[in-house]
Amino acid sequence: MLSHYDIIYNQRKNYGDIMYELIKITEKCYYVSCPSKIGIIKVSENQVCLIDSGNDMNAAKKVLKILDENSWTLTAIYNTHSHADHIGGNHYLQTKTGCKIYAPTVESFFTRAPIFEPSFLYGGYPHKDLRHKFLLAEESYAEVLTENDLPSGVSSVSLPGHFFAMVGFAVDDGTVFLADCLSSVETLEKYAIGYIYDVGAYIETLENVKKLQGKTFVPSHASPTSDIAPLADYNINKVYEISDNILTLCKEPLIFEVLLQKLFELYGLRMSHEQYSLVGSTVKSYLSWLKDGGKLEAVIENNMIYWKTV
Repeated sequence: MLSHYDIIYNQRKNYGDIMYELIKITEKCYYVSCPSKIGIIKVSENQVCLIDSGNDMNAAKKVLKILDENSWTLTAIYNTHSHADHIGGNHYLQTKTGCKIYAPTVESFFTRAPIFEPSFLYGGYPHKDLRHKFLLAEESYAEVLTENDLPSGVSSVSLPGHFFAMVGFAVDDGTVFLADCLSSVETLEKYAIGYIYDVGAYIETLENVKKLQGKTFVPSHASPTSDIAPLADYNINKVYEISDNILTLCKEPLIFEVLLQKLFELYGLRMSHEQYSLVGSTVKSYLSWLKDGGKLEAVIENNMIYWKTV
């Protein structure tokens, strides 16, 4: 999207140019460097589990090749959430290895029926320009994740906000996989509006992330770091910047389409069918958060809803 989604979409067009490199974090934890980082946790000498599976079958094939080269057997995939760039390799890997797949609550339902993602983002049945692997992964059977399903030494970390019930995973060696709870500075400087489902929950998650104990934090779309607080603060500040701009624009009552157009123009963004759904959904989430917080009102006139700053 006009955040990490847009980058991923552009990178997918050039898969051959992307180096799927295995990066060692500790003796127990690794990640595969790709558009949406794939975590690897050793659960025994020759067995591993994955944190997410990449964005499609091609990514899954490259990951499986890495596992084979290291004589590792895949036992399970733990999906942080159900966006296509994190579950796109599920089907291939499950078919090839018979591994189990787990995802948190509602995210598991989206994984079993991935048409939910483009339908939810669009707000109705998605037209053909939205029914592609960028937003629509292959179906895979994911069981609802419980703490009992996790390997020894691994626990889940609740990270709602970016999507319904997203989680990260903390490992007893100090590694913390943070999924999509924040974006890199470079991404936000270039694309500004990162996808958010629940703005209030997103801010609360980032405040909690700043308090997490760990040695290496691994966001899916930013560089690993030993100190996640500065990046979390940058993401929080960007949320408040966007909300302030919405309030400024809505001093003059605006219908949603005009507000969205003005935000695209303000941040120099390029409209496409994907961006209309992704950024549009995010802006609606901002409107809900600001309305519930008493900062915006929604006035119905002439069968149109006008958003107005209080």
